[in-house]
Amino acid sequence: MPVARFAYLEGPTPLAMAHRGGAVEHLENTMPAFEACVKLRYRYIETDVRVTADGVLVAFHDSTLERVTDRHGRLDQLPWAEVARARIGGREPVVRLEELLGAWPDVRFNLDIKAAGVLAPLVHLVRRSGVADRICLASFSDARVSAARRVFGPRVCTALGPRGVAALRLSSYSPRAAGLVRLQAGCAQVPLQLGGRPLVDERFIAAAHARGLQVHVWTVDSEADCTAMLDLGVDGVMTDRPSMLRDLLEQRGQWTPR
Repeated sequence: MPVARFAYLEGPTPLAMAHRGGAVEHLENTMPAFEACVKLRYRYIETDVRVTADGVLVAFHDSTLERVTDRHGRLDQLPWAEVARARIGGREPVVRLEELLGAWPDVRFNLDIKAAGVLAPLVHLVRRSGVADRICLASFSDARVSAARRVFGPRVCTALGPRGVAALRLSSYSPRAAGLVRLQAGCAQVPLQLGGRPLVDERFIAAAHARGLQVHVWTVDSEADCTAMLDLGVDGVMTDRPSMLRDLLEQRGQWTPR
């Protein structure tokens, strides 16, 4: 097992991570969803970060309001006063990231940076609230991940970007590619499958661990898939079904609650 190089990753593994607050069992990215995960004694919650036109950070996945709320429009083109009127599932308000990070001081948050405009206000929020050791920053954009590492410095945990994951996969087959994997990251957060094929196997995990990186897999929503990943030795599992994952980990003697 790799030694945790970031405070965010310290503690027993496997890490149980509630994806969007458990998007199958609850209304995604809502305070009742996050609260339900905390009541299940989850230590790690994954969410998404976007920013409104006037610089308010929100825990929200989509670029627009349509899919999950009763209103329309792009978040980055609407002021917070307008976004605040939207109701997820017709009943729950959009959550301000500052409110979420302050709600449970001992919970750690995996933050998926959804837009470049998130970084500047996020830096101010992290510095003001002192949560640097409780967050891990990830993104589907290599540019955003690189920018996050530059502006936050070595204290804040980040995940590998897509190119880093590809390099890690390649290095698991060819030692010559080892130098392609940048070690500023603390973890590789990867999908269960890529192009219809499994991405994580013994070689991938061994290559990550050899470089001091944890492996977190998303989004794992069946008991069979969770069991397979845990048997392989992954360091973290993100799921939309937090109750299922908790029960499975309890059965295996691997549940490490808050």
